[in-house]
Amino acid sequence: MKYLFLAFLFLFFQNCNTSESILEKGILKGEILVSLPSPNVIHERYNVAFLIMDGVYNTELTAPWDIFHHTKFKKNIKPMNVFLVADTYEPVLTFEGIRLLPDYNYLKDEMPKFDILVVPSAEHHLDSDLENKVMIDFVKKTGAEAQFVTSHCDGAFVLAKAGLLSGVSSTTFPSDISKYKKMFPELKVYDEIDDKKVLFVHDGKFITSAGGAKSFEAALYLCEYLYGKEIAKSLADGLVIDWDLENVTHVVEW
Repeated sequence: MKYLFLAFLFLFFQNCNTSESILEKGILKGEILVSLPSPNVIHERYNVAFLIMDGVYNTELTAPWDIFHHTKFKKNIKPMNVFLVADTYEPVLTFEGIRLLPDYNYLKDEMPKFDILVVPSAEHHLDSDLENKVMIDFVKKTGAEAQFVTSHCDGAFVLAKAGLLSGVSSTTFPSDISKYKKMFPELKVYDEIDDKKVLFVHDGKFITSAGGAKSFEAALYLCEYLYGKEIAKSLADGLVIDWDLENVTHVVEW
């Protein structure tokens, strides 16, 4: 019976005339096809795309996700829809071992227009990921159309490879500043100001951060920029974060 069931599934999917197979809309766990719900796109909100791939680092993903997700609990603002975007429907494995289910497959799905693109750091952002032309092209196109583009830690390497940081000041993970400058010598890069590490740089629509736990600061800064100090402070308090922009070493250029 088990083999007849599997044979039926194979024939059904082989003969399906739809543009995408049902398998692409769910996950096959054992012999049970688990359907995935469609992303909930609520209108009159900012749509935020978080680019994920195998090896993405937890903190650079979850820090801005936490901040942006909590905007939906605030009144009288335009909150954010947050989505995980990848080149697959399959679970994405973070560097630390958490499995994530993408909301959208940018290779196949029709997606909403993204107002904000977030590029967290991933294990291979300094090497093989930069050779992924399809991913780089997605970042280039989405970043060009977005109102804001943010990177955390080595996510800046992806933005630079996509050509988005030409003429833009930026920063990246402190230990990788020298590699960043060597790989992209044409860029204006901030590392320290008055012997203090620069935690993020805002230039135009681009916000690049040093990453790690300081990814919270860059995300809170964007919220303060969009919503004001009171909302940013409320978001920070909800996550037990001491937030005062004046005490955060950062650069703003226009």
